[in-house]
Amino acid sequence: MMTLSQHIGNFIHTLDTRRMPAEVLEKARVCLLNGYGMGLDCHRTPYALVARAAALAMDGEQLRGATMLGDGRKISIGGACLANSALFHGRAQEDTCGAAHFGTIMIPMLTALVEARKYPIERLIPALVAGYEAGGLLEKAYAGQTTPSGLRASTLYGAVAASAAAAKLMGLDAERTAAALANAVSFSGGLLQSFADGTDEWRYQVGMVAKVGWTAAELAKAGSTSAPRAFEGKSGFVRTFARVECDVAALVKRLGDDWAVLRVTFKPYPVCAFNQTPVTAALVLRDKLGGAELKAVRVRMNPYETDYAGMDAVGPFNSVSGTLMSIPFCIAATLIYGIPDMKRMTTYDDSKLNGFINCITLISDPAVPTLSCIIEADTADGRTLVQNQHMTTADFAYGRAGASQLVRRIGVEENVPMAAFDRLEAFVERWPAASIDEVIDAFALIAPKRQAA
Repeated sequence: MMTLSQHIGNFIHTLDTRRMPAEVLEKARVCLLNGYGMGLDCHRTPYALVARAAALAMDGEQLRGATMLGDGRKISIGGACLANSALFHGRAQEDTCGAAHFGTIMIPMLTALVEARKYPIERLIPALVAGYEAGGLLEKAYAGQTTPSGLRASTLYGAVAASAAAAKLMGLDAERTAAALANAVSFSGGLLQSFADGTDEWRYQVGMVAKVGWTAAELAKAGSTSAPRAFEGKSGFVRTFARVECDVAALVKRLGDDWAVLRVTFKPYPVCAFNQTPVTAALVLRDKLGGAELKAVRVRMNPYETDYAGMDAVGPFNSVSGTLMSIPFCIAATLIYGIPDMKRMTTYDDSKLNGFINCITLISDPAVPTLSCIIEADTADGRTLVQNQHMTTADFAYGRAGASQLVRRIGVEENVPMAAFDRLEAFVERWPAASIDEVIDAFALIAPKRQAA
């Protein structure tokens, strides 16, 4: 009887764009455009600078390596993973598959491998889809158990996604792909505490996960002997992390049928994925209020979201890692000022906003579906206005035109040359008749003059 890693390995090995549903192939193009576009939009965030400094200290510049996007210098593939994932994660507006941000892990890793190892560009999108399917399969099945226990979905399932993507890009056969997946399982993990403390470790987790996934694939290629029952075994992935039995048959049935990449959503605002709907609801409610003074606000959301690390924080805040997670902060900022931007999210001493946070009560309500919220606002003149915002992944699953509009809107805010987005859109449109150099050239437009010269 085949194990789960063998089934996934076979699926990934035979994955072919010629047999993919058209909507799957198109969604992968959208993920690339959003991923690269948000990377451009993050060029003024500080996290890539920290990651670049650490990567250079560890590995040094390497003329035949991979480019640190937005910087121009070349470094090891692993160093590029660390630096570029931190860049793509800078605004917290990367794509989301359930509770996991696979794009900010896989796209930098695959870009570095294609550039430095000269893997065929036609493998890029099949590799990306392979990662979404492997990681998304498990995230959908088990994140409901693992996330409440303090494990971050991006790091736990991202290692599997990255190993699948790397294995597909590297052209591993089904057996070696299964070994890569098993290796990744042994290296996976990652905690949520940094969200609760408002610190930055989560910014760098994704780059470390990218390196883990690539390492898992390289070990498999080199001949590693890897646990065949890595997922379903007594001490395997599912029992260890999710504390439930692994239903191999049910998972296998979903491969190639319930496409995970089609669940990928995008973020219109620089806040946590779970805060996208509350901000949307607060914007609608703000218009309804018409400037009326508020006395109290109650917010009802699903416990899966309210119990996530950092979501119930009320301050004081001293980092954007704290504000973008806090439901009270995001709603207060939106009700007072409108659409939240990075300037608003990084202003921590606003006495009006901070005082209003104390008027917001967060209520965990299992009757409210995930990705939805109910905001009840009591006005000073005795009225109560209610905004019941029911949303699904379809509301945030933009097409290519929507993703283009989103990244360009933010690009105006962040002074990104529109020519950079033009180059990315041309790359996505022309793939596979395109070169990874087109992506690197797009990022060169935001690089310091020293590197771009």
